Amino acid sequence: MANENEVLLRVENLCQYFRLDANSVNKAVDNVSFDIKKGEVFGLVGESGCGKTTTGRSIIKLYDITSGSVWFKGQRICAGTKSYKDAIAAARKEKRSCKDPARLAELDAVIADQKAQMKAAQSDHKHADRKLINEIQMIFQDPIASLDPRMTVRDIIAEGLVIKGIKDKEYIDNKVFEMLETVGLVREHASRYPHEFSGGQRQRIGVARSLVMEPSLVIADEPISALDVSIRAQIINLLNDLRNELGITILFIAHDLSVVKYFSDRIGVMYFGKMVELADSDELFRHPLHPYTRSLLSAIPQPDPNYEKNRKRIVYNPIADHDYRTSQPSFREVCPGHFVLCNDEELAAYRKIVEAD
Repeated sequence: MANENEVLLRVENLCQYFRLDANSVNKAVDNVSFDIKKGEVFGLVGESGCGKTTTGRSIIKLYDITSGSVWFKGQRICAGTKSYKDAIAAARKEKRSCKDPARLAELDAVIADQKAQMKAAQSDHKHADRKLINEIQMIFQDPIASLDPRMTVRDIIAEGLVIKGIKDKEYIDNKVFEMLETVGLVREHASRYPHEFSGGQRQRIGVARSLVMEPSLVIADEPISALDVSIRAQIINLLNDLRNELGITILFIAHDLSVVKYFSDRIGVMYFGKMVELADSDELFRHPLHPYTRSLLSAIPQPDPNYEKNRKRIVYNPIADHDYRTSQPSFREVCPGHFVLCNDEELAAYRKIVEAD
C-alpha cells in the first residue's frame, strides 16, 4: 500500500510544447501537477491524444520539458525554462513604460530572481543524477515496436545492465533468467527473437526489461491496449503481483477507466493537455464532478443487457458546459484529496454535490 508520508515523484506545472511552425505551437501537456506516493499505483486516464503518454515520456526525460519541474526522491531531475523566460520578458516590457523608481527597482529584482531560478533549473536538468533516473523505467505501449527484432530476448533484457557498466556475463545471464521467470516465461526463451512470441509474451518481455534495472518507479504506458482481452487480465495481474512482491510504485497510463479503477489507488483525468480531475479511485467513481469525467464514466460498458439498453452516453462539450468569461478556472481542492479544474462558481456547485451525498 502507499506510504502516506513519502512522496516518491512530484510533477509541478509540467508543460510540454511542440512547435508546429513559426506561428503555432502544440500544447501537448499544459500546466499539469500531481504527486505519486511510494508504493501506490497512480492511474492517468483520458482519451487518445490528451497528453498522457507525453507526460510519461517527459517524466523519464525522453523529452526536454518546456516548463515546470519533476522531482524524484527529493531531487529535481527535469526542469523547463519557459516560465522564467516569460516572466523576464514581461518585466522588461513593463520597464519600458514605467516611470516609478520604486516599481523599476521591483522589476529589476524580479528579473534578477527569475534569471537565478532559470540558471538553477538548467543546472539541475543538465546534471541530474543518472543513477537516480535509472530507478525510473518504462513499459511501452506497443510490444512489437518497442523490441528490437534483431536482438535476442536475452540481449533485450540485459541491455540496461550492459549500459550500466556491468560486464559479468554469468551475473547478467542469471539476472535475465530470474526476470523471465518473474514475468511468467522460461529460461529457454532467452535465446529467441521477439517475432517468435505472442503479443502477451512480448509485453512480458517488456516488463522484464524494465524490472531488471530494479526500479523504484515504473511508468506503464497503456501496457494492455494492444493485447487481446484474455491477455489483458494476465498482464494486469502480473503488474499487481509485482507491485505487492517488489514494492514498486507504478504510474499506470490508460484510457480504459474500468481497468484503472481495479488497479489504481488514485486517478488523474486528463483532457486536451490539462489535468481536469484528481481523486482517490473510489472517490472519483462515487463523485465524478468534472463534466469530462462524467462523460468518460458514461462510456464504460456493463455486463448487464438491461443496463446497456437504457445507458445514456454523456457528451462533453466544453463550450456548453463551462462559462469562463468572467472567472478563469484553476486546479482546486473540492474536498480533501479531490481536485477539479474549475472556477469560483463551479467550485461552489461541486462542493454542494459532495456535501449532499
